[in-house]
Amino acid sequence: MIATGEALATKHARYVLTPWMAQANLQPPVIVRGEGIYLYDADGNRYADLTSGLIAVNLGHGHPAVRAAMHAQVDRLCFSPPSWFNDVRAELGEALVQLAPWGAEGGRVFFTTSGASANEDAVKFARVLTGRSKVLAGYRSFHGSGAGSATLTGESRRWFNEPTSVMPGVVHFWAAYPYRSPFFATDPAEETRRALAHVADVVAAENPEAVAAILIEPVIGSNGVIVFPPGYLAGLRALCDAHGILLIFDEVMTGFGRTGAAFGGERFGVVPDLITFAKGVTSGYVPLGGVIVRERLAAAFDGKPLPAGHTYSGHPLAMATGVAALQAYRDDDLYARTKNGIEPRLRAGLERLRDKHEIVGEVRGIGAFFALEFVSDRTTRTPLVPWQGKSLGPMPALFAALKKRGAYMFGRYSVLHIAPPLTITDEQIDEAVATIDAAVGELAAAYGAAKSS
Repeated sequence: MIATGEALATKHARYVLTPWMAQANLQPPVIVRGEGIYLYDADGNRYADLTSGLIAVNLGHGHPAVRAAMHAQVDRLCFSPPSWFNDVRAELGEALVQLAPWGAEGGRVFFTTSGASANEDAVKFARVLTGRSKVLAGYRSFHGSGAGSATLTGESRRWFNEPTSVMPGVVHFWAAYPYRSPFFATDPAEETRRALAHVADVVAAENPEAVAAILIEPVIGSNGVIVFPPGYLAGLRALCDAHGILLIFDEVMTGFGRTGAAFGGERFGVVPDLITFAKGVTSGYVPLGGVIVRERLAAAFDGKPLPAGHTYSGHPLAMATGVAALQAYRDDDLYARTKNGIEPRLRAGLERLRDKHEIVGEVRGIGAFFALEFVSDRTTRTPLVPWQGKSLGPMPALFAALKKRGAYMFGRYSVLHIAPPLTITDEQIDEAVATIDAAVGELAAAYGAAKSS
């Protein structure tokens, strides 16, 4: 047994590759336990998990009812062939379809082990169902780092799969982004109009009869928590309807209460044809993803083979965890609490912080999914760190200041994500805002020092 955090960190660095990082000189804590919104390292230090792991642990760490369901399933059955039926698989499928937006029409669920594979399978379904080959996805999107899902991704993590595209037929477009309009719009309504005109032009240029689907996150997640202006998602729905294109919502981050509703599409009043999910479906406790397909589309597979399969599709332990997690969301009324409690309190606290620090250009978000975007100049909105640039600039000072104050958070380039577990209390929200406030002060100081040197 290795007792010290230092010894564990040495072993981890020696034998484990850490995602997206240069491996030399990494010094994160060694996490060994979690409870509520907190993580604990091997030396007993506590960290408030203010981004729910990777926007996954919506119920907080160690939810007792979910843990109990996991233990019970371990004692009963830990594997069942995906080609045979299974009791908890049926229960979770029903529960997910009941959350979906299609009402009496219903739908069916195909289970995967991740959001990336769910997105790949959703695209495959769309191509088979429509007989078309092309798929549109947005720049700034992240849909996974697998061979196919990385091609769908619209930012730098896609580059590692190039120059050879492993998923032909993927076309990217610029989605709406009011704070940094790609269309030189001056207000949200104009942004919506110009952004929709742009994607309509892309569809026209690619031949509408060749486009199978448009894939989009209802809120852009890891690339900035970008909330689309009113009417944008509805406009995409109308464009798809006009050309027989399927609309796929990637709800991997936005699902299961993160936006204050079961799914982000519900919060914005827009109904897609397919929904991909992962993360919050089990509160991140067990890997699980999937695709929910509306019934009029799913019925097409009654007469022909489903074009997908995975060894761990519908894994019983993941199914039992998902059933218990969805029940926990209902029991604690967490979707409504997120919308009516967490969202206004968190927004107010972050806006006070923005008013205090000139380095904060914008606060944006919805539900329990917010971001601070940092700028070097508020008037010009010059980003503190260029998007997809090679340097992190002074941002490491921010993460060091957060860690020093007992908080775990993540961000990309000039954006800090604030996405706590939906179980966070009002007092913990206030403590989180105070912690972020102090850390942003250190970021501003580090930027000022770097600028003057």
